[in-house]
Amino acid sequence: MEILFDEIPSLDLADFTSGTPAQKATFVQKLGEAYQNIGFVAIKNHGLSQDLQDRLYGSIKDFFSLSDDIKTKYEKPEIGFQRGYTGKGKEHAKGRNTGDLKEFYHVGQELSRIPDADPIKSEYPSNIWPSELPEFQNDANEAYRTLESAGKAMLQAIALSLNLDEYYFEDKVAHGNSILRQIHYFPIENPDEVPADAVRAAEHGDINLITLLMGASADGLQVLRKDGKWIPITALPDQLVVNVGDMLERLTNKKLKSTIHRVVNPPREKMNTSRYSIPFFMHPRSEMDLTCLESCIDAEHPKQFEDATAGEFLEERLRELGLRK
Repeated sequence: MEILFDEIPSLDLADFTSGTPAQKATFVQKLGEAYQNIGFVAIKNHGLSQDLQDRLYGSIKDFFSLSDDIKTKYEKPEIGFQRGYTGKGKEHAKGRNTGDLKEFYHVGQELSRIPDADPIKSEYPSNIWPSELPEFQNDANEAYRTLESAGKAMLQAIALSLNLDEYYFEDKVAHGNSILRQIHYFPIENPDEVPADAVRAAEHGDINLITLLMGASADGLQVLRKDGKWIPITALPDQLVVNVGDMLERLTNKKLKSTIHRVVNPPREKMNTSRYSIPFFMHPRSEMDLTCLESCIDAEHPKQFEDATAGEFLEERLRELGLRK
């Protein structure tokens, strides 16, 4: 059944993680409905405290206010910018050449937490920590672990909504290639100087399984509804916005929707203000098979994607975004 939402549905993750069997079943049903239609929900009781969010936002504001000379020390194009800093305008949406009006910082799996016996450990670069902000490392790692845990709970509910085993994703995301991205949409002092088609984040789908977004600090995030209408995404301060990424859409043969979204520029008089946001891009391990699930293929829904692993798909997309040469 097609549903056109005017706003993204709000759910309580505690209904799933600690509710009665009936509450858990209702959560799964509503999540499936939302993800088959608009691909976005807002959730509360996700485990990320306001205090931790405030500390992390404090650190990233301090980092992005450093001089470009200092920030550039933490930029590593040789690893496709997968850890550390990425400078202004380096990333563009798929199919565009104009860079987005943003800069960002990437934190990945902390290698000390991965057992030596796990071969995935050798695939990941070490995290890069700015020496100017000693507290950033602890806050970012704590947020990473908390969001990863909330993401695993969401994936359990997603698995049940697809009639899979509840823990279907567990071994596929164990020490996965997830990224915590701290973004600064920088102030534009002179709007006439930016390319006419430059926006904070051009319309795009996310690459990963799911994205968990904590408190975007200003308006601007919009999602494209099936009927072509852009609707604003608003979440309460205690909510995370969680959306389907391209890998999950691929796995489910488009049953679950990786919906196109964007961050529009503010009104001209507000272009000289900063906007910050912190998405957690939940990725599986690179060997995860993204071949469409048999249960999502039938006469009305023929298979739409070539077989690929998560690692292969990620590499292809990073090249399209201009982050890998």
